[in-house]
Order: sequence, then structure tokens, then C-alpha cells
Amino acid sequence: MTLSTDVDLSHIPFWALPQAERMDAFRRLRALDRPVFVREQAVPFVGGGPGYYALVRHADVTEASRNAAVFSSEPCSNSIPDMPRWLSVYFGSMINMDDPRHARLRRIVSRAFTPRILAKMEEDLARAAAEIVDRAVEEGPGDFVTQIAARLPVRVICDMMGIPAQYHDMVLRRTNVILGNADPEYTGLSPDFGRLNVARGLAKLLHAGYSLNRLAARLGDERRKRPTGDLVSLLVNGEERLSSQELGSFFILLVVAGSETTRNAIAYGLKLLTDHPEQRELLLANFDGHIVAACDEIVRYATPVIQFRRTLTRDHEMNGTAYKKGDKVLLFYNSANRDEAVFDHPDRFDITRDPNPHVGFGGPGPHYCLGAHLARREMTVMFRELFTRLPGIRAAGEPEFLLSNFINGVKHLRYTV
Repeated sequence: MTLSTDVDLSHIPFWALPQAERMDAFRRLRALDRPVFVREQAVPFVGGGPGYYALVRHADVTEASRNAAVFSSEPCSNSIPDMPRWLSVYFGSMINMDDPRHARLRRIVSRAFTPRILAKMEEDLARAAAEIVDRAVEEGPGDFVTQIAARLPVRVICDMMGIPAQYHDMVLRRTNVILGNADPEYTGLSPDFGRLNVARGLAKLLHAGYSLNRLAARLGDERRKRPTGDLVSLLVNGEERLSSQELGSFFILLVVAGSETTRNAIAYGLKLLTDHPEQRELLLANFDGHIVAACDEIVRYATPVIQFRRTLTRDHEMNGTAYKKGDKVLLFYNSANRDEAVFDHPDRFDITRDPNPHVGFGGPGPHYCLGAHLARREMTVMFRELFTRLPGIRAAGEPEFLLSNFINGVKHLRYTV
């Protein structure tokens, strides 16, 4: 079965449509009797393939996520076409691996997310949020994303890794290029996506990956000689340790996935709480009682990461559809999080939603986001600081969205106080 002409997930213009139109398209896809097969668009200098099945129902996304032996993250999960070696050397992190390689790396990097480490970070988080709001107050209302939402997660991750403060802005700029590689604001690509413009965009992507990889690798070399107790010191010393290349790829994964998810959730959160004043009043009337559920509802509703890919390791039947070895499937988390079969009134923003089995941090299974708890803490700390210091803060106008089929990103959002 192929897609009808009015819903083409392979073409970038689809992802420039208003969000309501895109979500309506996914609603229609969920109503079909089986997943559709989407023809894949070849990317100049990268290549392509025959296409992929779009998994849009919550049941399919969660089942495929649990069954990693059949739905493999190799050769890559963060790219629809197979990633060439000259890109995978920087972006081929553990999310593109299956066990036992994935289990080994996850075991090592999970040192960053132990309860002891996260508890130690609480004071640092509160201080960082206070300083960011201090600066925003001094600057005056402007762009909520660049002044507030984008600053906290990058600072937290860089502080965790021991990245010096003078590199934080560079890390943010490189992150924007990596995740905005189809957006003209970050890549300079023109709408025609000709070979020359694509080449320029890929060159910027490669440079961004190389810069972040080398920054982390150099720091790892220093910490092997002189450990300081920061996260990099923990990751490169001990019986199990990361190589320089593994450390660089992990840093890119951490700063890209960690900072972007939280950044966009914070930005969406302000917009949603502005558009739904009754939910805002409910939250502020009992912040501690509602903030955990509010964070999960923001992540469900916004779904900052749209999709990841899996590849079939063998012939397999799931929910009435027969897949062949080598088939690609895309797990559309944004669609699963609006599945009428799972969520009552899925288009309603409700901070008291219970249960809320969203897949905004990935589906259940070995690739569930290690940093989910940290993301919730960052959102909690920032919203507490904002609503305490700037109780009248609200979004002003509509967000400017990232052009991407991977990240449901907010580039800019005006705000008032």
C-alpha cells in the first residue's frame, strides 16, 4: 500500500505545514488498516533506499521498541538513509547500536544518571536557572527560546561534562546546525535543495560534528591524565571506559538529544500554558502537586523527537502486517502520542492526565531515554524559577518552528511579562 498524494512524509514541504494539518494527516494514517509504505527520497551525497513503513499507532511503536532483537537500531536509527562512514564517525553513537555493544556503552554512560549524581546536580540546576532568569530580566522580554529555553539544558550538560563556559555558546550553535540540517536559518539551504546547497549543508553538518567530537575527545585526553571528578573523568577512567571516539560521539548524543528535548519542551510548555489559562491556573495553585504530571503532558503533547528508525533483522509479522528482513520502519512518536485508542481526547492538553503512557522519551525497551528524569528536573526547576520570578510571563504570538522531519523544534517564541 502506498500513501495518498495529500500525505507525503518523505517530502520536506510536508514538515513545513501547520502542526494541526500534520497531526490530522497522522490521524488519517492511524485510521488505516495497516502501516503505509513510504517511498524514500534519495539525499545527494548520502543516498537513499526503497522506503520505509510508517508505524503511527501507539501499539506498533511500543511493540517494536520492546522487540529490539527484531527491530534493530543498526545500521542507524537517527537517519532514514543508511549513514555513510564520513557521517557515522561523529553521529554513530550508542542509539545506533544493538546489544551487546549498546549494553556496554549504556552501562558506562549510565554513571551520568545515577540518583547520587542527579541529587548532586539539584543545587547546580537551581543556580543555573536563577542566573538565566537574572540575565533575561536584565535584557527584557524578547525571544524566549534564545534567552531562556535553549540556555539551561546546554549549560547543564556542559557543566556535567566539565566543558569550560567559554565553549557553551559554540556548543549551542553546533547543536542547532546538527538538528536543523534542513532548515535554511541554520544551514543556508535554499528551498530547492539542489546539490550545491545540500553539499554546503552537509559540510556544515560535518564541521559541527567534528567540532563537538574533538572538544569532548580533547577533554577526555586531559581527564585520563588528571581526573577531576567530573563526568568525563568517570567515563574515561576505571575498568570499563570510553575511547576518545566513543566519548566524542556520546557527547554529541547527550548535547543534541538532551538539550533539544528539554529546550523544546520548555518552549512548548510556555506556549501551552499560555493558550490554556485554566491549566496554568491549576498548575500555579499547586505547583508541587501538578508539575511532574504537567511535564509529562507537555512532552506528550509536543513530542520533541518526532521519529526514530528501526531495521528488521528477520521476517516478522506484527499486528497483521508481514515485514521482510531488511525492511525499514519509522517509529512516529508524535502520532503514537495522539493515538485515540490509548489517550482519551488526545488533542486536549491536560496536566492531570492519568494514566499518561506517552512515548515522548522513546518507547519502552533498551533505548528508553537515559536522561528522562534529568529532563523532567530541568523543566521543573526552570518553570518554578519563571513562575516565581516572572509570574506574568506568557508567550506572545505563535512560535517559529524548525523545518525538520526529526525534531519538533521551536526556533523562536516571543514572550511578555
